[in-house]
Amino acid sequence: MRYTLAETERGDPWGVCAEAEGLFGEPRRGTYELFGWVPEAHGIPAWIGSRVWLLPDDGTAEVWLLEDAESLGRTTGTGSLMVTGLDDHGGPPEGRGARVRVHDGRRWLGSCREISRVLPSDQVPPPLVLRGLSPSERLRAALKKGTRRALDLGEAALEIRDDRGELLTERLLWATVSGWRPSSRGFDLIDLELDGRGFTPVPAYARPLWERWLAGPPDTVNAWAGLDTRRRAAWHDLVRERACRRSRPDRPARHVYELDGRYVTDEPSLYLALGEAVNGPGGYFGGCLAALDDCLRGTFGYTAPATLLWRDAATARTHMSHALTPDGRPHDVFAATLEALAEGGMDVTLA
Repeated sequence: MRYTLAETERGDPWGVCAEAEGLFGEPRRGTYELFGWVPEAHGIPAWIGSRVWLLPDDGTAEVWLLEDAESLGRTTGTGSLMVTGLDDHGGPPEGRGARVRVHDGRRWLGSCREISRVLPSDQVPPPLVLRGLSPSERLRAALKKGTRRALDLGEAALEIRDDRGELLTERLLWATVSGWRPSSRGFDLIDLELDGRGFTPVPAYARPLWERWLAGPPDTVNAWAGLDTRRRAAWHDLVRERACRRSRPDRPARHVYELDGRYVTDEPSLYLALGEAVNGPGGYFGGCLAALDDCLRGTFGYTAPATLLWRDAATARTHMSHALTPDGRPHDVFAATLEALAEGGMDVTLA
């Protein structure tokens, strides 16, 4: 059984099944109108970036982060730009009376005079349906009782295993039963329908990557090399989530690691290549500088001191030396990574 629906508090399973309909879809995203949009020379691509930062010019509000941001294009006759994305809890800097500058961590994209949230439609998201579920006795009792309180299962985790039976990842949700019926997939099995408002689906663009990982982890390095930045980040999410559920012995000190730097052109690829250098195909070794620092302290396959031979380092230097911090200051990601590695006892040789 690939899927297990379990309580998050005690880990007790509600049931197991082989099919989850509605796992992939379009997550609920915020939509915003940027009035008086003035682009920089490069313009705006359809997919803007994994992290897009908006900075009020007058400094009266904190920097606002919009994740996995997409452009819906300019609105006719208004000069506005419509964007969507997954926003942080603080919300956008609306009604500030100051221009807002926008960058994607690599370059300035433009500015606007005002931001307004576009109210979402009342469309109900599709349910998550666990087909052919073998329910626990506790779930059977809740379904038999059938009251609103009994059918609210509370916070749960959908644990997902690959074809080898190894735990790949899990998706947290608020499990509210909206319907159920006997399943055609076997005797004493049910199709359990959970309210889609309590679940965030995996983005549809990531589905081919998940299907690749569900068949089993990669057995060669650089299987991600042909992906764009958005999909490299989704690949790294699976690398990180799988690694956090597996124990791996640290190699002895003074080990020599080798990093293939030919495809290191953005931050996801930096950490994918570094993870494979230390822990082999599909390996994890950080996803940001703070996480890299944690990995360098041990329990992630590494023991200091050690040596890293970074081949084709010029590729990363070219693409990652001129970045921007969230508040818009110049930032050299390549140099910062070398500094973090050195502080963690990794002697890096650039080749």
